[in-house]
Amino acid sequence: MSDQIKSIVEKLNKEPFKKNYNLITFDSLESMQLLQLLNDVLGEIDPKHVVDIREEMPEQTAKRMLSLLGILKYKPPGSITDLSTFRQGLVIGSKPVIHPVLHWLLQRTNELKKRAYLARFLIKLEVPAEFLQDDTVADTNKQYEDLMEAFKNLHKECEQLKTSGFSTAEIRRDIAAMEEEKDQLIKRVERLKKRVETVQNHQRMLEIARQLRVEKEREESLAQQKQEQKNQLFHAEQRLQRVQLQLKDMQHAVVDSKPESLMKRLEEEIKFNLYLSSEKFPRELESKKQSLYFLQKVVSEPAMGQSDLSELETKINEVNAQINQLIEKRMMKYEPIDSKFSMYRQQASIISRKKEAKAEELQAAKEEMSNMERQMLQKANQARELDGTEVLKGDEFKRYVNKLRSKNTFYKKKRQEIAEITAEYGILQRTEELLKQRHEAIQQQLQAIEDKKGISGYSYTQEELERVSAAKSEMDEMKGRTLDNMSEMVKKLNAMVADKKSSLAPIIKELRQLRQNCQELTQECDEKKVQYDSCAAGLESNRSTLEQEVKGLREECIQEESCYHHTNCMKKNLEIQLQRAKDEMKTYVSPDPQNRRKAIREQYTRMILEQENLGKKLREKQKAVRESHGPNMKQAKMWRDFEQLMECKRECFLKQQNQTSVGQVIQEGGEDRLVL
Repeated sequence: MSDQIKSIVEKLNKEPFKKNYNLITFDSLESMQLLQLLNDVLGEIDPKHVVDIREEMPEQTAKRMLSLLGILKYKPPGSITDLSTFRQGLVIGSKPVIHPVLHWLLQRTNELKKRAYLARFLIKLEVPAEFLQDDTVADTNKQYEDLMEAFKNLHKECEQLKTSGFSTAEIRRDIAAMEEEKDQLIKRVERLKKRVETVQNHQRMLEIARQLRVEKEREESLAQQKQEQKNQLFHAEQRLQRVQLQLKDMQHAVVDSKPESLMKRLEEEIKFNLYLSSEKFPRELESKKQSLYFLQKVVSEPAMGQSDLSELETKINEVNAQINQLIEKRMMKYEPIDSKFSMYRQQASIISRKKEAKAEELQAAKEEMSNMERQMLQKANQARELDGTEVLKGDEFKRYVNKLRSKNTFYKKKRQEIAEITAEYGILQRTEELLKQRHEAIQQQLQAIEDKKGISGYSYTQEELERVSAAKSEMDEMKGRTLDNMSEMVKKLNAMVADKKSSLAPIIKELRQLRQNCQELTQECDEKKVQYDSCAAGLESNRSTLEQEVKGLREECIQEESCYHHTNCMKKNLEIQLQRAKDEMKTYVSPDPQNRRKAIREQYTRMILEQENLGKKLREKQKAVRESHGPNMKQAKMWRDFEQLMECKRECFLKQQNQTSVGQVIQEGGEDRLVL
């Protein structure tokens, strides 16, 4: 124990902790200080854990530390019962628990840093199977797994490069030599640019070439966007077809179905899926893993010759012989017991094989049914595009025809009833008119008779008196019945009240006790409610702190991911540049003259020689021009003098022609005057 504390103190006094502890000061640390020290060590391994434990709850601190220790694969000493004590000791900061953890962490800090870094990217997020049924979630999960595998490969390559033994001094020398060559090439390119500037319209040609390059890049980007949009459209159409198939299946399942049949079908599907997920798929996965393990083992071993193979075959035969002997001994030893269960074992194995075969047949039938439904949906879409309406199937068409027939019979029946009612209405209307006419005629006859007798209005007065007397008698009878009913009702109500009082007496006694219990429970409920409110407020505050922590961790994760992608891109660019430099060095150092001619240095050397030869030819031409410059200038001057002389002659000739023409005109004018 003392050696352990010594090693802990030595590690803590070194970089990067620099605690300046001794054995006495370290041993006198309190529980909170020990927990903070452990948290500092964990923060050095994983920067996400650099927090002050006084600002968070003890349960949160223990949960965070336990999760990181689980990622770092720390195994506390002891059995399962000691694990609970380990958790309790970690919460309270117990020295027998903290000291071994510190010793284990400080002994392998670099290794644990690497493990914590890899855990951020390699701890797989488990997605429930029901969520993976969604295509978008499944595609995202597949992309997430592919990125994880790519990260594994890149990390392996990075580790191999670190341990490959490349000398940094050699790489620096190569980089310095390449920079010198780069400077020389830049100078030569500048000289070539100066020479090219003498060419006519070189700026316009450069601008046209630049525009051509920009248009080509734009064309490539547009083609890529077009292809991406085509892929998105194809995926969307496939998703739409799948959803339509699911909708059709649900509609067919709902039509003419009962809850019992639906439950039975769902139970069968659940049983089948449980069999696939719990028996078939795990067994297949285990067999695949085992075969993969054997294949990896074979690949990792060195190549074997014929002698090694023959030796392995002999070993296999020997092991098989030993297995057969052991089986025979076991059969001889346990023959009475096995004889009882052999038949059942054979039956169970036969049933399990039949079950597997039927499950495979059912799965193949389901796949075939899904393919046929997809083809049917495509045909229905084609028919809808041609006709514009959806084609009814056999059962739907029969139901549609039966529905039309029932509606037709119902319509005929109602139409016949309406005709009968209309005829009867006409007859009753005619009867009413006839009775009204007869009543009016009788009234007129009665009024005429009363006028003759001198008692006009007698019949009307008699009818009114009879009606009033009848109403009065009805009111009297109604009052008598009402009084009798009220007296009977009062007697019944009194009897009912007495019965209810006698029957409610014990209930009232129980009700008093229940009221007391209710008051006690109400008080207890109020107390519990106060406790609940306080607990809910605490949990709400914890939830808000956890949400803030999660938000901060997510932002940090996003920043780290962006830094990782930026570093990855820079690494790829440097690898490409390094590969180009290596290829250039290989081609330049290659003994093959054809490969050497492909090197950039050789190409620029040839271009420089061609330009130098061109410069020599131009200088020779300039020399020849300078030598013939004097005679050519004299000849040009003589030619200009000759041109001036010829121009003077032409002007003199034109002047002479003008003078002769004017003289002729004057002479002709004089002759005309003489004639007049």
